[in-house]
Amino acid sequence: MNPAIVIDIGVRALIVAAKLGAPMLITALVVGFAISIFQSITQIQEVTLSFVPKAVAVSIALVITGQWMIAEMITFTESLFTLIPQLIGT
Repeated sequence: MNPAIVIDIGVRALIVAAKLGAPMLITALVVGFAISIFQSITQIQEVTLSFVPKAVAVSIALVITGQWMIAEMITFTESLFTLIPQLIGT
């Protein structure tokens, strides 16, 4: 197996992982930032005030982007399966 192919597969896997994690991470970042601004304005320091809305927002983001995420994973997996003969041949 060629080291360049392994590095290419690893880079593509990291890119797919970043693309799949981005919707939830960005949603949690935006909601957390909005809640922290609200907490600093009102001086309410309650832990559940920041946790519950983030959990709900991330769940909604997962429901909205779930189908796209599955399609991305299927595409990546199919591309790996098509590389198997090339990997075995080298």
